[in-house]
Amino acid sequence: MANRSSDIQTQLIHAGEPDPRIAGAVALPVFQSATFEYAGQNSYHDLKYIRLNNTPNHQVLHAKLAAIAGGEAAVVAASGMAAITSALLSFLRSGDHLLVQDCLYGGTHTFVNHDLPSLGIAFDFVAGNDPSSWESLLKPETRVIYVETMTNPLLEVTDLEAVVRFAREHNLVSMIDNTFASPVNFKPLGMGFDVELHSCTKYLNGHSDIVAGCAIGGEDRIERIVDRMNHLGGCLDPHACFLLYRGMKTLALRVRHQNDNALGLSQLLEGHPAVAQVNYPGLDDHPQHARAELLFEGCGGVLSFEVRGGVEAADRLIESLVLPISAPSLGGVETLITRPATTSHSGMTTKERAQAGISDGLIRVAVGIEAADDLCDDFEQALARL
Repeated sequence: MANRSSDIQTQLIHAGEPDPRIAGAVALPVFQSATFEYAGQNSYHDLKYIRLNNTPNHQVLHAKLAAIAGGEAAVVAASGMAAITSALLSFLRSGDHLLVQDCLYGGTHTFVNHDLPSLGIAFDFVAGNDPSSWESLLKPETRVIYVETMTNPLLEVTDLEAVVRFAREHNLVSMIDNTFASPVNFKPLGMGFDVELHSCTKYLNGHSDIVAGCAIGGEDRIERIVDRMNHLGGCLDPHACFLLYRGMKTLALRVRHQNDNALGLSQLLEGHPAVAQVNYPGLDDHPQHARAELLFEGCGGVLSFEVRGGVEAADRLIESLVLPISAPSLGGVETLITRPATTSHSGMTTKERAQAGISDGLIRVAVGIEAADDLCDDFEQALARL
């Protein structure tokens, strides 16, 4: 179906929909078929088959994702890590070198730090807010620079404009994990990034009931990622495709409410005597607040903080809360709370977490779409118990 609007909420509803609608169905049906009748395709990758990520459920998602992000093409994957690893391995081979941000989601950090070397791929971590230091780490065999929009779990905002300039100057493929912002808050392809990655498990789906990922970008680069992913087997099944398709329809509504909830909660925490530190780019005193205001429509639904009293106090706070669920992940309609040292970043060693600035007592909150007053009241009663 043709899409004549540039507003993301309209694109989320209408972009990529089949025209004419299949048997008149308003909601795209689930095509629960592993294989499809041969239709004269000349390329193996054009055969309709679930593992090749090209069934009708996949195709609608690809078109919708590309539209909302401002890309030419997209591909969904079985998880965020399937998208990330497939993208990296599409542009890196034995003997190549990667520049990668020094504060990353734990799964990405572990893949880079422990798996890439076994494939003969070298890497260096770069300080996201110190562009002057990147040149010294550049090598003739450097091929890719990889960053996150907002770091997990410290919510630092990398000098993203500098990343794009640096990549262009040195002919590097620039990749960005935009999960924390979502295309509602930030569109990195419009800034000049080559590949945008998401864990669709989080905001894009928004209901904590599937695991999925995606890569979005120019047709040539996505074609390379699709080719790699088809061989690695990281396909998304049709029912998960349907749930992601359905969840995306309300993405803008959810994210805008979560922006407001996270800002309100971070302001409450910042002013509380039991709280030692709050990390949220929407706060005026965040080190990259001015950059976040310039680049983002909103600062997302994730914040982190530390309470006075360390790990013991952090655990008491989590136990005293009523509304937040103590669980990893983020982006769902319910508020989740966790200590990253025990969940998202538990795969890192104690030394690696310390180097990244992640203390054992750090608490991460992924706010949902509950009423803001109810969330704040719950945190106030829990903080009063410390």
